[in-house]
Parts: sequence; structure tokens; C-alpha cells
Amino acid sequence: MDLRDIQNLIRFVAKSGASEVKLEMEDVKITIKTSPEGVKSETLFVQQPIVSQGIAPVVTSPVVQQVTTTEPNVQAIPKEDDSKYITIKSPIIGTFYRRPAPNKPLFVEVGDSINKGQVLCVIEAMKLFNEIESEVSGKIVKVLVDDASPVEYDQPLFLVDPS
Repeated sequence: MDLRDIQNLIRFVAKSGASEVKLEMEDVKITIKTSPEGVKSETLFVQQPIVSQGIAPVVTSPVVQQVTTTEPNVQAIPKEDDSKYITIKSPIIGTFYRRPAPNKPLFVEVGDSINKGQVLCVIEAMKLFNEIESEVSGKIVKVLVDDASPVEYDQPLFLVDPS
């Protein structure tokens, strides 16, 4: 089972409304727990130890745990104000970073003027860092995702005032 299959399974379980799903196969054991929106949900992926025959030692794989947090916007902008802003969304699934490196300054901050083609953030997907460029010119009104947070495809990242 590869990463894409696991991601599809997570999406399917989330849409189905099930609170917990366990899947066990020969060498893989997956538990997906979901809860109401706005509450932490987690996926636990465990690869069972691989036992080889003969005098070779037992090889075990590490446990990988992915924790996804979905929190409601505390300072939500009223709906009538949202209509005049352009939402910049994530083109891929990955981890959102506001800086090119931990010791570097932020790409953009709230209140910054941006130009079309300017790098706003990077999203790490499978050890590749993808620069996300603005498709519009304007002013950053709000950053909708915390630094180093996981993001989904088409998840809103920034609100931009084009005027």
C-alpha cells in the first residue's frame, strides 16, 4: 500500500462519517480515527516487523504517526467582507512553510503588497519543497494557515485584497 492509497483511504473515511476504521493486511496495520469538525483527528500507520528466515536478524520498521488538526477560524472575517478578497489555495497536499528556511525571514506578512508571480510560501510534499507563487497582485489581508502545518489540496492559504 503506497502513500497515495493511504491518503485516498483517509479522505474516504473522513467523507463517510465513520469515527474509527482499522485495516490490517499482511505487513501493514492502519487505524484512522476521525471526530467532529474543529477537533483533532489522527491517522496511525504501523508497518509490522518483517521476520526473515535463517540467521538474519529481525528487521523492524519505524512507526509513522500523522496528526492532522482542523481548527475553526477564531477571527473569521464576515462573509460579506470575504467576497471582495481573493483566496489563494494550496495546489498540493503537504506541509505549509512561511519561510524558505528556519533562520530566514517570512516570504510575506499580513499587510504586505504582493505582485503576480511572487513567492508566498513553500509546501513540502515527499521531501520536495514547492514554491507557491501568487496568481494576483494585491495586499495580504490574512494568512489562514499556521507555519509548519499540514495542508490539503485546494485548502485556502491566504486572503488577498486585489484593490
